[in-house]
Amino acid sequence: MSAALEVSGLVAGYTPEVNILNGIGLDVAPGEIVTVLGPNGAGKSTLIKTIAGLVGVRAGAVRLFGDDITGVEAHRMVRRGLAYVPQTRNVFARLSIEENLEMGAIARHDAPAVARDLQRMYALFPRLRERRRQRAGTLSGGERQMVAVARALMASPRVLMLDEPSAALSPQLVALVFAKVREVRDSGVTILMVEQNAVAALAISDRGVVLAEGRDRIAGPARELLANPEVGELYLGVRRGLQ
Repeated sequence: MSAALEVSGLVAGYTPEVNILNGIGLDVAPGEIVTVLGPNGAGKSTLIKTIAGLVGVRAGAVRLFGDDITGVEAHRMVRRGLAYVPQTRNVFARLSIEENLEMGAIARHDAPAVARDLQRMYALFPRLRERRRQRAGTLSGGERQMVAVARALMASPRVLMLDEPSAALSPQLVALVFAKVREVRDSGVTILMVEQNAVAALAISDRGVVLAEGRDRIAGPARELLANPEVGELYLGVRRGLQ
């Protein structure tokens, strides 16, 4: 079976003179949660932006279930089955929750299935059903993340990419958001996630990939990365004896 998502030798950057990614390779199997970790400036967000078509590829390849999507324009990625939730500005603040979710399905033409998926999102995120007429800009940080994820899922993706879904959230909301990420995976969606909260992210992940200086330095099962004191201290911000 092909990997759900495969990246090989990826080189990319924002200016012609500087590469942020320097030959990164990783793969995500169908049904997995894989978390990308590393210090600030390691290239984590640039990686998923490049996969999503927002940063130009200078070398390497990206494949989605075996199909080459290298350089596909960002607005066409959704039709290919790849959805991306950015860290910030990830909701339409002036629209209601329900209008946000409907926007996620704007490219679909299967109205009965869209209606069923809308109800499925409300079952997955009950808070959103309760407040479906409320403007998204008035929601808490955790609720906005739920709207952003639900809107992405309304496009019916096969692979979902999340950039720092726990950023600026309280510990309680972090736990809730990550629990929902697991539920999304259990519904059949493969997930690639970038996170700074290494311990919480690895706790729900199947595997992790640690980046440094734009390269994939370490990869392995999430539990092994959590248990490795050297990895924790050098790359994940976990001091020895505090895991």
